[in-house]
Amino acid sequence: MSDLLERLRGRGWRMTAQRRVVAEVLDGDHVHLTADEVHARAVTKLPEISRATVYNTLGELVSLGEVLEVSTDRRAKRYDPNAHRPHHHLVCGQCGAIRDVHPAGDPLADLPAGERFGFTVSAVEVTYRGLCPACAAG
Repeated sequence: MSDLLERLRGRGWRMTAQRRVVAEVLDGDHVHLTADEVHARAVTKLPEISRATVYNTLGELVSLGEVLEVSTDRRAKRYDPNAHRPHHHLVCGQCGAIRDVHPAGDPLADLPAGERFGFTVSAVEVTYRGLCPACAAG
């Protein structure tokens, strides 16, 4: 069973066939799928699943804090099941590949108190941009 499925079961989330398929599609490391990509993969496992069901399920998972909604560009949002381990993202500027990264240190420590303008900071999102090895080589 996937980590996401285990977390959802632990929360007592009602596990319908549709919800299970969406959670299974999101399982894995470095998963950052758009809603349409989740739907396309879910249909191969459960042909009758609707796009609306996928969107609604993703919305529920985000509301529960079990999946992160990631925007790395001005295109479609992506969904990241790695919601319980703090991490940042490394994004290829050419093909759009996304990898989770876990740099050492506290990114909040890099923000001097004078640059916080009185804000109480609750979260930090860092996106590293560059070219993946495949795009850099070609």
